[in-house]
Amino acid sequence: MTQRQAALAGQITPAMEAAAQKEGCAAEFMRAGLAQGSLVIPANQEHHNLDPIAIGTGVRVKVNANIGTSPPDASLEKEQRKLAAAIRCGAHTVMDLSTGGDLDQIRTALLAQCPLPFGTVPIYQVMTEADSLEEVSGEQIIEAVRLQARQGVDFVTVHCGVTRRALPLLKRRVTGVVSRGGAFLVAWMRRHRQENPLYEHYDELLNIARQYDVTLSLGDGLRPGCLADATDRAQLHELKIQGELTRRAWAQGVQVIVEGPGHLPMSVIKKNMRLQQKYCQGAPFYVLGPLVTDVAAGYDHIAGAIGGALAASWGASFLCYVTPAEHLKLPEVEDVVDGVIASRIAAHAADIANGIPGAADWDLKMSQARRALDWQTQIDLAIDPDKARRYREISQAQEDQCTMCGRFCAMKIFDERFDER
Repeated sequence: MTQRQAALAGQITPAMEAAAQKEGCAAEFMRAGLAQGSLVIPANQEHHNLDPIAIGTGVRVKVNANIGTSPPDASLEKEQRKLAAAIRCGAHTVMDLSTGGDLDQIRTALLAQCPLPFGTVPIYQVMTEADSLEEVSGEQIIEAVRLQARQGVDFVTVHCGVTRRALPLLKRRVTGVVSRGGAFLVAWMRRHRQENPLYEHYDELLNIARQYDVTLSLGDGLRPGCLADATDRAQLHELKIQGELTRRAWAQGVQVIVEGPGHLPMSVIKKNMRLQQKYCQGAPFYVLGPLVTDVAAGYDHIAGAIGGALAASWGASFLCYVTPAEHLKLPEVEDVVDGVIASRIAAHAADIANGIPGAADWDLKMSQARRALDWQTQIDLAIDPDKARRYREISQAQEDQCTMCGRFCAMKIFDERFDER
């Protein structure tokens, strides 16, 4: 039985109770959200060391960290260090996007040490193992999903909304198709002159997802890869199909996340969030950034955090982090740290704006510690305590001041003047 099926039957599961405890809400709130489809708890029955969380409306915005190898850089040890860094820095979920090395070995090793909900893009394995498009069958694509579900993956990106009807809509795009999975399926459909198997055999996907309680993350294979392509006909065509597929999954007791755009001008982010809520009936929305400018190479984690904060304040509930290495190279461990922290800042800012209970309390405690010049408490409360501690130590400041203002500390001056009166 899936978490959604249990919720529809009026049952509260241990996963619902655990997720509710993290959010400080009643387990009944989790059950009702799962039944409505506005919440998911990705929890594959085969992921035995999982610490469940909830994603969706009415709970804290969650952050995903992507890790994974590439053909030129296929070190499992490095990916394990990235995973440890993502967990240490407060990522809520992790996705393995490996395309280099022994993918089954890498996935199994990472999953074994990951207590967070763990996601994959199964078509990457098909892409990696195939010698040519001609030899790839629709059955292989479906079987890759089945294999990874059996291994314990909690949520899978499946680009079911990339259909043959969308192909003519891509002709005027500046950057074409920037999703690897989406591009592979477009090429496969053109070569085989057949419909996307993930769409054509969607009922089989639902059977797999229901058997293992894998949450389907309906991938945005036609997402805009630049501002000029944002909210175009191809993107909206896919979004409408994602809405149709969401309703079909709900009817079968399967949990669903809908993936959203990557590059959006700030002026259209609100519109995109509203369109998703309209077409997908409030299913949790998972956005990559979105990046609000195309020229931030080396600083795309900042561009993504700006867009993520806006998107989450208008309805997105799940932010896929963007690292400084985006568009340039495979991220290193330090890039993972920067990406997680930037997206967590965006998520927390949105939680405050959305009035999530307890969100602003964290900031109030920090403000009180600053007012008291309590450096240790400030470090403990920082979103990145390690960096805050390092900055404090290298400054070699006196106990009652920092090196920004020294003896001209505004709060100390204010206190002295206030005391005189």
